[in-house]
Order: sequence, then C-alpha cells, then structure tokens
Amino acid sequence: MTLLRTLDPFDKIMLSSIYVSGLYPNIPPLDRLRSHFPLPLELYNRKIQELVNLGLVEVGNKSRLTFLGRGAIKVVLVGGVFDLIHPGHIRTLKAAKSHGDVLVVVVARTSTAVMIKKDRTIYHEEGLRLELVSSLNVVDLAILGREGTLFDTVEYIKPDIIALGYDQFHSEKEIAANCLERKLTTRVVRLTTPLPASKSSIIKEQLGESFYRL
Repeated sequence: MTLLRTLDPFDKIMLSSIYVSGLYPNIPPLDRLRSHFPLPLELYNRKIQELVNLGLVEVGNKSRLTFLGRGAIKVVLVGGVFDLIHPGHIRTLKAAKSHGDVLVVVVARTSTAVMIKKDRTIYHEEGLRLELVSSLNVVDLAILGREGTLFDTVEYIKPDIIALGYDQFHSEKEIAANCLERKLTTRVVRLTTPLPASKSSIIKEQLGESFYRL
C-alpha cells in the first residue's frame, strides 16, 4: 500500500497506456500518450525509468507492466452492441469509468448480437460500431468481442471489474461464477441510469428505419 500511495495521477495514466498498448500493440504507449498530452520524449523516458525503479514496469521490456504494475491500476470492462450511441450509453460508460482507471469496451460482433437476440435489426456493421465507440473520449480502448463465449474475451482482458448496464440481461452471479472458474478475481457491478427512457430499442422504434437513411 505504501508504494501505491507514491503514485501520482500521471503515473497511473502512463501505466494505463502501457496496459492498453499490450492489448492493442499497433499503437505504442508513447504514441498513445501523445494523442492526449504533448509529452516530450525525454520526459517520457524519465518517467518510465522511475516506474521501472518502482518495480511497476519490466526492466528488459519497458512496454510491459510487471505483476505489481498491473495491480496498481483498475481495469473496467463494459460490453454491448452500440448500434446507436445515445445519452444513455454515454452516462453508462462514464459511470463505468468512475469505477477504475482504464475503460475497455467490448463491441459485440454482429453474429454474436444476432445469436443472442434473433429478431434484432443491426444497422451498422461491426467495424463501424467499433470505430464509433473508439471515438468517445471516455473510452480507453474498444475492441471487437472474440468469437466464442463472452468469457473468452474476459479472459483476454482480465478486468478487475465488469460493469453491466441497467438493462443488460446478464446475471451478476453467473458472470462472477464463470470468472472464478477461469481463476479471475473479477468483481461484477450493475450500473444504474438516470435516463431509463434513453434506450436503443425505444429510440429505433420511435424513429423508424427511415432515420438511418438520412
């Protein structure tokens, strides 16, 4: 606990960037940081070395967190289809992010979404939905769900917290039990919303398909 109290907010931002780059290595940690902060290379190298000295970043690979470094940040996972982004989504994502340092959003593949709800109409293909969610500032990383079960994706992310939307059908107990089976100590929280009427199915019903042809 003494070590964690020595971390300032920027230390956690750097650890978060390294963690996210480990999941999506196409963007190195420095480039990811520079997309938000005008960070000089000299300052970045100095801060990274400080994190190495604290045992939070690997000595031989400064793009990887140690076990201690991973434990210094909280990763929150949220999943959904996100076919139509609305205020309810934004409130939910902000509420989820408030539980941790890193928000990873899993965008459901079209095949998975249709399998779960057979009468669902999806207007945007999965690549566009992923791009839309990735553009939101509150989201640290958006990825497409893995083919298979939800827990294949959870095992890849290894989140500290799984945040469920107020109207998602998943059972907290069932998810927690499946995580334990995979030796993941993941906490499951159910989020509430101040905008219960802001729901994709309601919006689509009221606007009709003609909205998507504008």
